[in-house]
Amino acid sequence: MPHPAPRPIPESTDLLTAELVVDMAAPVASAISPDGRLVAYAVVANSGRDGRPHSSVWVAAADGSAAPRRLTDGTARDAAPKWAPDSAFLLFTSDREERGAAQLQRILLDGSEDIAKAESLTRWRGGICDYYPLADGRTVALLAEDEPTAEDERREADGDDAKVWGRHLPVTRLRLLDLATGVVRTVGGLGDRHVVELTQRPDGGPLAVLSWATPELDPGVTTAGLHLVAPETGAVQDLGPVGFEAQSPAWWNHGGEWHLAHLAVTPGHLVGALAVIDTVPPATGPAVEQCNLTVGMSACPTELVPVADGPPLALFADGLDTALYRLDPQSLRFHRLSCAPGTLAGLTASHSGETLAVLMSTAREPRNVHAGPTGGPLLRLSDTSPELRRIRWGVQERLSYQASDGLQLDGLLILPVGRTRDEGPFPLVTMVHGGPYFRHADEFTLTVVDCGQWLATAGYAVFLANPRGGSGHGHEFAAVVAGAVGGDEWTDILAGIDLLVAEGVADPERLGISGWSHGGFMAAWAIGQTERFKAAMMGAGISDWGMQAGTGEWGIMDAALGGSTGWNGPGPHIHDRNSPISYVSRVRTPVLILHGEEDTNVPLGQAVHFHRALRHFGVEHEFVVYPREGHGLHERAHQLDALRRVRAWYDRWL
Repeated sequence: MPHPAPRPIPESTDLLTAELVVDMAAPVASAISPDGRLVAYAVVANSGRDGRPHSSVWVAAADGSAAPRRLTDGTARDAAPKWAPDSAFLLFTSDREERGAAQLQRILLDGSEDIAKAESLTRWRGGICDYYPLADGRTVALLAEDEPTAEDERREADGDDAKVWGRHLPVTRLRLLDLATGVVRTVGGLGDRHVVELTQRPDGGPLAVLSWATPELDPGVTTAGLHLVAPETGAVQDLGPVGFEAQSPAWWNHGGEWHLAHLAVTPGHLVGALAVIDTVPPATGPAVEQCNLTVGMSACPTELVPVADGPPLALFADGLDTALYRLDPQSLRFHRLSCAPGTLAGLTASHSGETLAVLMSTAREPRNVHAGPTGGPLLRLSDTSPELRRIRWGVQERLSYQASDGLQLDGLLILPVGRTRDEGPFPLVTMVHGGPYFRHADEFTLTVVDCGQWLATAGYAVFLANPRGGSGHGHEFAAVVAGAVGGDEWTDILAGIDLLVAEGVADPERLGISGWSHGGFMAAWAIGQTERFKAAMMGAGISDWGMQAGTGEWGIMDAALGGSTGWNGPGPHIHDRNSPISYVSRVRTPVLILHGEEDTNVPLGQAVHFHRALRHFGVEHEFVVYPREGHGLHERAHQLDALRRVRAWYDRWL
């Protein structure tokens, strides 16, 4: 049923401003204490005079018996809170001593209401990338690059900084910090492999370590391997290769036998849904067998969380909602415990597994920290953006409709603020999500990229499409776009637009389309296939899949999506057939192109290429480049500019 988002107070009359959008505080990285009593989390906001995001660390009682307490002042990037195994102290990272160089900090909770005093535990030059407190309470595993040598510093000072490809990115290594002495020792048995993630067996046994052969995403993500590391000796046992995009290793025990599970793209595929892959590590040598525990499921795992020595918990994207599952150790199948409308993310569980904390958002409420019994009702602990209750919002509706071939699809519709369906038709902007393995869940989102409510404030209806290629509907739904981007996903989007036109919600003469990343590709693709759209916004989008495979940091995955590479021969190439640049001569739609100057995911050349083609054919367009920005926009001034520019573009053409 339709419902407003978020729930307003009766006198809600304030209008949404761009400043409110970019300055909105949001919780991230919740962590419940092992004893289940407290929940720590970070809150990110555009604070400070430098116009960049800063964050603070907070703590709240898991049962809601005490108000949340802010532990750090938010003048630096304080992030990634994690608890000591005995819940006695809290660790987090901060760049308070040197901007951009995160160091490990410790806070002893004394019950004071004042900002807590943090103790710096590392002074690692260049900072640390991640950390993991070990079960002995005396050691913390660190992930960090090598500190610069005197020769490195001399070369930097002299500008002698030529980069040799293949050695131009620093390797992240596993290191062990002794909390009593401050001594850091490096685990040498992993060689020059790039360590990306780790977890320890709950009984204090070996570390499960995920690594790549190289820090480069391509080919790094295709060379992932699992290892066991003895924290006492640093001895390494290689378990062998694991799947594409391997992540989230999690130990679990059944009948005295330890299993090691992780997430990875469904075996045998580069494009498709994530799956839970399980193995039983042998006493010596590589793992013999890996088992897919989610084969045939229509929901898609998003997070995997260990629980003491019992079976793991997992979050699954399920259509527009998110479900909590637990693995049944007998059947080796996941069983649903509960399902929440919208999004659950950042799941953590107490040592016993009886209490959990999670970030939750529904169509009515922005993302906040919640906690409660596993499978039971969850209590909201944080309230990071109370000012949103004064704002008038567009009604957000769930959509269910059929694709042209009969497949059932879902999506969302946001109506203009203060308007009902009966008052249509309205100008409609279709917003396509990135990925393509992603989704629009029935949650409240308000960012520069997901700016549906920002457009609804200006009188636009907004269609949030969930076409094939996305998550939440199983592997086959996600994998169909491999080598065929712009095919079924495009007709799926059209079917939703046609439905809204037929129902009198959308004005067929006032249609726009926009997206960021893969959504930017779809916007560029759409205007080369039809003249129905009167305006488009292409944010960090791909215009040429062949060029993207050769220059984008995801390389091999982009080649799998586009269908081929330029080095497959002189052509014709599948990627040319799937690239918007091949259809620019047909474009009549005015296009706004936004791109970060330092984007390595989708390099700026993609936007330059499309801009020059549009200019060649005399197509009305505006091309905007944001200095210092990567694949997203992080500087406050740039976020404000993008919000205002996008809305002005649609105001001009729709």
